[in-house]
Amino acid sequence: MLRRTFAAVLTGAALSISVLSAPSAGAAEIMATTLTYDDSQAAEFKADVAAGVNVWNTNVTNVRLVKATPGQRVNIRIIADNGWPRATLGPVRPNGTVTVWYGRQAVQQGYNKTRIASHELGHSLGLPDVKPGPCSSLMSGSTGGVSCANVNPNAQEKAQVQRNYAGTAARNADEGKVLAEIG
Repeated sequence: MLRRTFAAVLTGAALSISVLSAPSAGAAEIMATTLTYDDSQAAEFKADVAAGVNVWNTNVTNVRLVKATPGQRVNIRIIADNGWPRATLGPVRPNGTVTVWYGRQAVQQGYNKTRIASHELGHSLGLPDVKPGPCSSLMSGSTGGVSCANVNPNAQEKAQVQRNYAGTAARNADEGKVLAEIG
């Protein structure tokens, strides 16, 4: 009898713990880190940046990218220039700022504009380049080839961003470095 009572208590305690630790359906929304971006200097690439932001917002739940309003702190600044695309390696935090340079050189060579935006935003979220890499890896960048139109992160890339913004991730030793794509 004592054994059955003890087993029942343990089972009840285990159920209570799992119910208490299981996140509710809305918990991901509440716990998501919100980062702002400024595309005011993105020139002709504003729509591509918005598409890249949408890629990340539909693929991960621990971080949300939203367009900054006037006077609001900016976490990701996007600047169009004539060079090769590059970005500051994050993961950027709500009190920090990183820069994405949306380089026209890759566009002129025929690379997919949304893929460029998604890839460079991936750096801001803490993902390094994966080179050489297949088209199925967003972070393979230019090694995916000019014909690569994959704009979405793969499962490993999504999982890394989820970990980066889970609140328990260790800071990346390379955080803050500028990553330049080599064509």
